[in-house]
Amino acid sequence: MERHGDEVEVTTEEASAGARRHNVRYVLAGSLLLAIIAMTIAWALPALLS
Repeated sequence: MERHGDEVEVTTEEASAGARRHNVRYVLAGSLLLAIIAMTIAWALPALLS
């Protein structure tokens, strides 16, 4: 990190806190899929049981 007057410059690694992998998209996709499945079960199960 370097300061130039009121401005602060950081490297790419410092700005991203060292996280440069693309695993976040897989976690988000998996979470979305699980949420859709859970909502489908919550909606369909009462309809099937009545």
